[in-house]
Amino acid sequence: MADQMQWANALSTRPSLEAAIADVVQQAVSSLTAPADLGLVFISSAFTSEYSRLLPLLAERLRVPVLIGCSGGGVIGTTQCGKTQELEADAALSLTLAHLPEVNIKAFHIDPEEIPDLDSPPDDWIDLIGVPPSPAPQFILLSGSFSSSINDLLQGIDFAYPGSVTVGGQASGGGMGGRLALFYNDQLYTEGTVGVALSGNIVLETIVAQGCRPIGKPFQVTKGDRNIIMELDERIPLIVLRDLIANLSEEDRILAQHSLFVGLAMDEFKQDLHQGDFLVRSILGVDPTGGAIAISDYVRPGQRLQFHLRDALASAEDLEFLLDRYQEQQSSGTSAIGALMFSCLGRGEGLYGKANFDSELFKRYLKDIPLAGFFCGGEIGPVGGSTLLHNYTSVFGICRARKGEESRGAGCRGEGRGS
Repeated sequence: MADQMQWANALSTRPSLEAAIADVVQQAVSSLTAPADLGLVFISSAFTSEYSRLLPLLAERLRVPVLIGCSGGGVIGTTQCGKTQELEADAALSLTLAHLPEVNIKAFHIDPEEIPDLDSPPDDWIDLIGVPPSPAPQFILLSGSFSSSINDLLQGIDFAYPGSVTVGGQASGGGMGGRLALFYNDQLYTEGTVGVALSGNIVLETIVAQGCRPIGKPFQVTKGDRNIIMELDERIPLIVLRDLIANLSEEDRILAQHSLFVGLAMDEFKQDLHQGDFLVRSILGVDPTGGAIAISDYVRPGQRLQFHLRDALASAEDLEFLLDRYQEQQSSGTSAIGALMFSCLGRGEGLYGKANFDSELFKRYLKDIPLAGFFCGGEIGPVGGSTLLHNYTSVFGICRARKGEESRGAGCRGEGRGS
């Protein structure tokens, strides 16, 4: 029988880092019948003072060619009995190990100063990452602090690696200004991006749940500058928004005070726009004098948008719709072996009023695969053909073997960049 992919995850809530590492290594290694080629580790901010001890302690018990990971305000993993948990406040450690035959694994750390400008040719980006564009790699990225560099990196990867898929998230701490950690083989970083490029017999399929519902009707941007909306349907945006809110139900008017967003239409040619047809972006502020609205993305004249509200019900319905659609599209082909979940710090129990909501819903559809991840400061995933940095989303990356002959010939090895 041909060598098959294997994927294992282990989760520990032991308050001692040594004990937690012993737990997850023993559980994950014993779940595999072949050597691990890739490791992913997520550590909760409850261990902030011990970030520097993680990799040396892991190295005492674990041999894996490529290891990346980061800190999270919460950690997601699968217990020994197969139950997935989202641990948002407790000390927790999640370790994923994968045996990936016929997959080339290339790890890297990118400093913000290394990133080419957006006018650079594809070769500059390919030199930066260190893998060829064909076969199209599947990327897992873990980024440090907020900066424009991660957006530039995502645009550059999309440009240089057409057909690639990228998922990931921004490392997070326990609160505003909390310490962050990125792990790359035996190195600890506090900024930049660590990642792996997976090429060959592997596919990462994605679900990006934005968790909002549209309200009112679509409008057209008739005047805008960078991220400032100056006119909607040739009217002052703030007046348009006030009229819209005045016609909402009392419940939605209260919700609009703290959970109002803008959805940018992804397909400029689609006439009838519905939930799921938008890229959801935050409202950064309004100009009470001129009536302009600033959002967390660029706008252009002619672009259509619709205001959105975010609540637990809309978020649950959005994720269930996407999971149902995913399951319908997977009636045949290779089975998923594992999945990663990158969820916003603003979701979880604070949004739903109960723990483990997104992960339990996911497991209702993909029952028997390990799920791991963390709560992010920003989530990375594709929407509308472009890879973007999101907020308030849950991004899932679902791993399976690639079908057909196209993957043959890829070697199985692990490489590190700059180690």
